[in-house]
Amino acid sequence: MHAPVDAASDDIDFRDNSWVSHIKATLMLGIPLIGAQLAQLGIHTTDVVIVGQLGAEKLAAMVLAGQFLFTVFILGSGISIAVMPMVAQAFGQGDTVAIRRSLRMGLWASIGYWLIVLPIYFHAESVLLLLRQKPEIARLAADYIRIAAFAMLPGLLFLVLRSLVSAVGRAGVILWVTIAELVLNAFLAYGVVLGHFGFPKMGMHGAAYVNVVVQTVGLLALIAYIQLIETRKYELFVRFWRPDWHALFEVVKLGLPIGITVLAEVSLFSAASLMVGSIGTLELAAHGISLQLASIAFMIPLGLSQAATVRVGVAHGRGDVPALVRASVTVLVIAGMIAAIGGAMLALDPLFFASFYVNPESPETPQLLAIASRLIVVAGIFQMVDSIQAIASGLLRGLKDASVPMVLALIAYWPIGFGLAWIFAFTLGYRELGVWIGFLMGLGSACLFLCTRFYLLVRKERAAFA
Repeated sequence: MHAPVDAASDDIDFRDNSWVSHIKATLMLGIPLIGAQLAQLGIHTTDVVIVGQLGAEKLAAMVLAGQFLFTVFILGSGISIAVMPMVAQAFGQGDTVAIRRSLRMGLWASIGYWLIVLPIYFHAESVLLLLRQKPEIARLAADYIRIAAFAMLPGLLFLVLRSLVSAVGRAGVILWVTIAELVLNAFLAYGVVLGHFGFPKMGMHGAAYVNVVVQTVGLLALIAYIQLIETRKYELFVRFWRPDWHALFEVVKLGLPIGITVLAEVSLFSAASLMVGSIGTLELAAHGISLQLASIAFMIPLGLSQAATVRVGVAHGRGDVPALVRASVTVLVIAGMIAAIGGAMLALDPLFFASFYVNPESPETPQLLAIASRLIVVAGIFQMVDSIQAIASGLLRGLKDASVPMVLALIAYWPIGFGLAWIFAFTLGYRELGVWIGFLMGLGSACLFLCTRFYLLVRKERAAFA
């Protein structure tokens, strides 16, 4: 027997199946998660801006280190992401014990992953040299990575615990903790990296230590909330050492394909930068501007996709197919409307957005703006398909469906997306614009594949409960 969870005790009543209730619940979950994603992006941006004051060499090393850390982190984040639908479905079933077991084993799996990849961080310089990076830049980046590696563990554990507060409708705490991290990071980084507020000037090493401190403080704050405020009834850390091999296997089985899927998409954009970089310096700079704008806009569907996972997961756990359908339609419509507005803004006035990233007095600016404007128009269209495919991924995760979506996404991203980008860019001569057109088609394919997959699974659910 399991202890029941009273869904109605939280701010969101998961049992109300009206459209108004679904819209309210989606926004109550989605807005804090979107805000948290933007705040997290702000932390990274703050680090880059502050370290940039140390010179171009240190900035280059910082960017390289960030890409290295993120690539390894993103694979492990699949384990953390996998916990969210497991907790959501258990919450929908009222199974407190299953919630506790899923969270504990998610923490176990994250710790195990971190221990496995730690040697990669310690040998980062050798890896970077094999990738033909400049020796001095590789050394500086590796020095940063060896320290910042210890920020990865609290970062992964934070993602796991985020599943619990999201599932029970308390996502607001994630936003406030992340905003606090942003403020703390800005204060400490400015002081420690540049030597202000009485701190010693520690340069890039200081930025790495600050990263560890900020991630650890964020994790401790979330643990304190879980233990002392709303969710202490789950007794998460009671007999923490006790294994649950079935739950651990489910976390890894679900998390590994999710991590591979996310890594495949991230690496696709890394490949895009390499392709555009081979075309020219101005083209790469314009590509960077467009990609930065697209990345900022993507924080909205990314947050909504997490809300989609929770909403669908809870409904699926309750066996409530009508609520599942309405929850999925609601988040798709909200994401589509936001993407349409954002995409139109980018497409209708690309020069306005590009101008934020350039020096108006530089003689190269007119040519750079001309290239960037063309790419930003495509990025505007890009927002629609990228948003919907992100939401579709979140919906499928809510059903704990990851392996088939992984295969579908890999096909869409690489054979279709990368293949067409290469053909349009180099065979047909569309250069940097061709790269973006190819990726637009690849993500469009992912959107079609994943939405179709979700539709078929929901139809199967309907038939099963009919």
